[in-house]
Amino acid sequence: MTAATLPLLGVTIGDVAGVGPEITAKALLQHPGLRSICRPIAIGDAAVLARAVQLIGGDPAAVKTLDAPAHASNDPRLLEVIQEGRALDHVVPGVISAEAGDAAARYVIRACALARSKEIDGIVTAPLNKEAMHAGGHLWPGHTELLAHEFGVERYSLVLSAKDLFIFHISTHVSLRQAIEALTRDRTLEVIRLTHSFARACGQAHAVIAVAGLNPHAGENRLFGNEDADIIEPAVKTARAEGINVVGPIPADALIPAAVRGKYQFIVVCYHDQGHAPFKAVYGDEGVNITVGLPTVRVSVDHGTAFDIAGTGLAREASLVLAMRRAAALAPGWIHVS
Repeated sequence: MTAATLPLLGVTIGDVAGVGPEITAKALLQHPGLRSICRPIAIGDAAVLARAVQLIGGDPAAVKTLDAPAHASNDPRLLEVIQEGRALDHVVPGVISAEAGDAAARYVIRACALARSKEIDGIVTAPLNKEAMHAGGHLWPGHTELLAHEFGVERYSLVLSAKDLFIFHISTHVSLRQAIEALTRDRTLEVIRLTHSFARACGQAHAVIAVAGLNPHAGENRLFGNEDADIIEPAVKTARAEGINVVGPIPADALIPAAVRGKYQFIVVCYHDQGHAPFKAVYGDEGVNITVGLPTVRVSVDHGTAFDIAGTGLAREASLVLAMRRAAALAPGWIHVS
């Protein structure tokens, strides 16, 4: 693959009051090996990035503003950025700001517009702060829902990924009560189908998909709730009738350890913490977040804005580097999984 044909990735810098600008600066300037697999450009604010570069001991002059993604040089000595909105280097690190929340959402919106016009091949996102984003007038539960809106898709799933493991979610950023209400046969079947489509796109059409139960012991024959028998089981049976190699519901406390040990590569969980809590406990910085169902690959770090260390130089860029590597690998063969 020549330099000109490497996937061009737009890296949104997230909330400028958080660690996003710092980890973007570290990833793009301190990991020159990334340039052999992708052409990364930042989408955000050049002034904030210059401040971040100085924070990590670099030369702020390395930050260069681009008129268009096509002008990217892929020079590892430069941090090239598409400027969106006005400079926000006056925003105080570590403090929730409506101005920063609005900007973080607009960086994502700009990235989606560039993807729709085929000017970039994938989107990689640094973290935003949901409270700040809401204060800035963008009332989305998180990145995933904002991206789905911008691309006009209704069938999508948040996927946690580390190594060869992919964890799909039936629901994500809702309360536990709402998550139970959102667990329907149709939605469960929809996510199983998305998982199968993704597995097929990865060349593993016959891989086993394992679905976690909602209740302890997957309900244990209705002793601990009816949802597993009345909702998940019928969805699994329908999917199997369609030729999908799926099993479940399996008690989550058995399924997830088995998946970590390599028994399953593709699993479906019922709600946010059922997937996120064990995933982060096991993988820490080694995980990323993929959105399946979009026409463009999108991969994100799997951590928050870390306001407590913003502006200190202590933020670790490992997850962002992994996100860029995963996006670079997925982008050339990405299909609109639906």
